[in-house]
Amino acid sequence: MSRWLAALPVYNEVNYVDSVLAEVGKYADHVLVVDDGSVDGTSDKLRAHPSVAVVRHEKNRGYGAALKSAFRFAQDEKYDFLVTLDCDGQHQPKRLPRFAAACASADIVSGSRYLKKYDGDSEPPSQRLFINRAITKQINQRLGLQLTDAFCGFKAYRVSTLSSLDIQDDGYAMPLELWAQAAMQGFKIIEMPVPLIYLDLQRSFGGALDEADKRLAYYNECLDRSIKAMLSRGFELPESSSCQGLA
Repeated sequence: MSRWLAALPVYNEVNYVDSVLAEVGKYADHVLVVDDGSVDGTSDKLRAHPSVAVVRHEKNRGYGAALKSAFRFAQDEKYDFLVTLDCDGQHQPKRLPRFAAACASADIVSGSRYLKKYDGDSEPPSQRLFINRAITKQINQRLGLQLTDAFCGFKAYRVSTLSSLDIQDDGYAMPLELWAQAAMQGFKIIEMPVPLIYLDLQRSFGGALDEADKRLAYYNECLDRSIKAMLSRGFELPESSSCQGLA
């Protein structure tokens, strides 16, 4: 019987954490929160959820660092699959079992907000949509993928493949390393449609990265660096990679 873990990277989500965890608990038997140095009372609220495992970073280290902690926990506890979702209400917990089930035939199942239209979809912030499309296009052209959404945090991972990853970026550029390493190692990747829900329109990406042009330039640098690192390890750029979409 396969075991899967739902993991949520959390930073200052005091307004959402109770309701999101209550909903996640309806669909996942095993839940982890990586509290990435919250200072707004989130950590106190987590104490009211004794069935939820918590890994706490004493200081805010970044989105990528929180995911790496979730990877290590899933490996140490010998889960078969890991499903990650955000704690800000943008991902629907009812979709967790489907992500876990799809991962039985893939190494990564990645949510896509652009694979299918749903009634009530949000209108994405124009700068975020532009950057997502630009980076997704670069990834597809350079890595032979057919992604439609490079940055969705709703994902499922086959835990046995996580040891093949060497993620260095602790911030929001972490997915670029992920795609480079996954594609160049021949991971099987599936995209699964999810609704487009934007609740946090004021998200900070950190200092200068809040400026769209600087963020796009930084993401391109990270993609370059990630590909070069894999080439230096003897991996080759794929002409095409295994990536398909699920309806």
